[in-house]
Amino acid sequence: MTDKDFCLSSYIAFRYIWKADVDFAEGMHHRLITPIPTSERIGVTTAADIDREIQKQMDALYARYNNIGILLSGGMDSAIVAAYLKPGSHAYTFTAQGTEVFDADLERAAHYCRKFGLKHHLVDISFDDYKQLTPLVMRTKCAPVHSIEPQIYKAAMMAKADGVELMLVGESSDLIFGGMDGLLAKDWTMAEFVNRYTFLSPELVLTHPVDMSELYERYRRGNDIDFMTFMDEVFSIESSSSYFNAFGTAGLEYYDPYARLIMSEPLDLHRVRNGEPKYLIRALYAMKYPEVPIPNKIPMPRPVDKIFKEWSGPTRPEFRTDIPMSSLSGNQKWQLWCAEQFLNSL
Repeated sequence: MTDKDFCLSSYIAFRYIWKADVDFAEGMHHRLITPIPTSERIGVTTAADIDREIQKQMDALYARYNNIGILLSGGMDSAIVAAYLKPGSHAYTFTAQGTEVFDADLERAAHYCRKFGLKHHLVDISFDDYKQLTPLVMRTKCAPVHSIEPQIYKAAMMAKADGVELMLVGESSDLIFGGMDGLLAKDWTMAEFVNRYTFLSPELVLTHPVDMSELYERYRRGNDIDFMTFMDEVFSIESSSSYFNAFGTAGLEYYDPYARLIMSEPLDLHRVRNGEPKYLIRALYAMKYPEVPIPNKIPMPRPVDKIFKEWSGPTRPEFRTDIPMSSLSGNQKWQLWCAEQFLNSL
């Protein structure tokens, strides 16, 4: 079925359309990626277990592919995966001229490449890239997209030109190993979690908002919410779908070795809430890079704050005329801009 108002509200609130059978328009069908079932994942208890199981996966991949590359940030997750690549492999790190948003990534990623003999490529992202590439990834998704998708698509196309057959990412580590420390910071009431998780309120920006509480209500436990299951089942789809769509649009295979793993023991929330998010990954990073401090977690940077700083907002009738643009983040402004571009394409 088609329901433009529902799809628009879902994208604004969650950055994806959470109902698989509802689309923006006839002839357009979005696809929700299905995470690897728990029963098919490999249980790990220690950093050494993770090390062993990633190495096994890499051995199997190198039996199939000659040229494997990596999307490399300055963080722990991709840095660890980079340690298993053969010297001479291609690594791609984002940058944006005229901003400092990627500076920390660039310095650390360069160190990782020097240590393991990787060919380091910088993927510069500009507003012209967003304007040129966003329609491509939206056309494949049949929906507005996450702001990382045009970036990933550009990196994927560069990798294809370099002869890369498979790209590695470390996207699933945060969810599997307790990296979402902001969302894991406390046991949330339903109202608190809705306010914390909703990326942008449809009521704030849309003329015909649709209530999104149905999705949250599935996880209600009295006045509270089962936020751990919510993240496993909702956030995982939203996040992984961005990589799936961007690489799919580029026609390049990608692989996330963390997605095949699962913690054999329950996540120690006390450790996460007291300064040790992803404690198993931190231990493995220290094994691979004993010479450098463990970096703090940062999301994949996007230069949206600078790009959309002076943007005055959407003008289509689907959007309110009194949106408080000055109070919105760069990522929230991106959502409005992207949604308007998508609606213009219908």
